[in-house]
Amino acid sequence: MDEVIVVGGGVSGLTTAVLLAERGMNVRVWSRDRDADTASGISGGLCWPYRIEPREKALEWAVRSFRKFAWLAEQPSLTGVRLMRGTLEGGASSSVPPEWISLIGSPPRTPLVDMQTYLPYLRGRLTAAGGRCEQRSLASLAEASAEAPVVVDCSGLGARELAGDTGMRPVRGQIVVVENPGIEEWFLSSEAGTSDTTYMFPQPYGLLLGGTADEDAEETTPDPATTRAIVERCARVHPEIARARILEVRVGLRPYRPRVRLETETLPDGALCVHNYGHGGGGVTVSWGCALEAVRLLGAAGHRTGSG
Repeated sequence: MDEVIVVGGGVSGLTTAVLLAERGMNVRVWSRDRDADTASGISGGLCWPYRIEPREKALEWAVRSFRKFAWLAEQPSLTGVRLMRGTLEGGASSSVPPEWISLIGSPPRTPLVDMQTYLPYLRGRLTAAGGRCEQRSLASLAEASAEAPVVVDCSGLGARELAGDTGMRPVRGQIVVVENPGIEEWFLSSEAGTSDTTYMFPQPYGLLLGGTADEDAEETTPDPATTRAIVERCARVHPEIARARILEVRVGLRPYRPRVRLETETLPDGALCVHNYGHGGGGVTVSWGCALEAVRLLGAAGHRTGSG
């Protein structure tokens, strides 16, 4: 039970791998994609329980994660995590559980994570604890269980193939990075009847603008019309954004599921599998809470089998 392969190198996989490695397990992370190509790497990084179910459990995971991020924010240059003030408007504030609003305060102050720094930070912690990352594609979880008695499945949308999960659905998001004209607080607003949101997240590399949520759309090529619409919406809040130079346009696919899958399963070859995927748009927000629960499930399963 001391050998573990974590499938998926996004924020869920790396966070779970870190916790396992720091508990003395021999952990390998298998990831098909580089950091920048994962859904986590494209994420805006604002901790906000967005498009994730079930709501009650998501809130519990988010609160646990908030505490971890608040600690990580004490070293922002190392971790990429900052506690920042911001503004919630419209449906963005009314749709958030009151417990979350109470946690982040008024005016709201919540973790904003620079994923370009944070994912390498997690990999560094994993390496320091004796774990390692390997760039590797696989066609089934059996490939992992053939090499380790424990598999942690953090494959996101990949679970459609690897776990045969037909409940997984992509939710396409497009964001625009512009030169920051001097905006120092985040802003988030949404309106009833539309899947689009208006947000601005100040990151060290620029001002990140968004966003969209196109269900069942898998095209990852940026759409110029969508880029213009995002900039125009954000410029209605801060007019100086209309003149800001565009640095980058990103497209990512959120791994949405009607309910996060966080449970154990015995694979056909007898290996133990802990599934931890389907976090929608809240993967960063709940990452520590879900990883802690995945570790707990693994420990409980190990005791039941008399191992670990």
